[in-house]
Amino acid sequence: MTPMLATSDITGIAHVIQLAVAPVFLLTGIAGLLSVLVNRLGRVVDRFRTLHGRVAELQGAARESVESEMAVLGRRTWFIHRAIALCTGSALLVCMVIATLFIGSLVRLEASMIIATLFILAMVSLVVGLLFFLREIHLSTGYIHVLPR
Repeated sequence: MTPMLATSDITGIAHVIQLAVAPVFLLTGIAGLLSVLVNRLGRVVDRFRTLHGRVAELQGAARESVESEMAVLGRRTWFIHRAIALCTGSALLVCMVIATLFIGSLVRLEASMIIATLFILAMVSLVVGLLFFLREIHLSTGYIHVLPR
């Protein structure tokens, strides 16, 4: 027969669950961002493959234009890859925050510095990932030329 948890233990675990709710919502947001990044990466790769298939049959200015666009697509891919890696790293760090909350509570360990450090690292990773995403968006819209009315 397993020993029953004391009321204070249940209250403590309930409190830890309450503390873990905010990081779980953060994970949901990061997951949405990762979904957007992966979709953008797929579109860039598809466009690159299409252009790569056409570049051999082109000459002159048309070939230079396609090669120029392929170079931009290559840079966009680089930024998207870094953004995905950083956002994934951020999500993993948030998971570690949640795990540390529970482990610290269960073994009665003072883990506030560990939790704070992990959370700060998660936020720095997310911010840098968002900056890479912003740069990729800038590159993608820099290739669009809209004529004034």
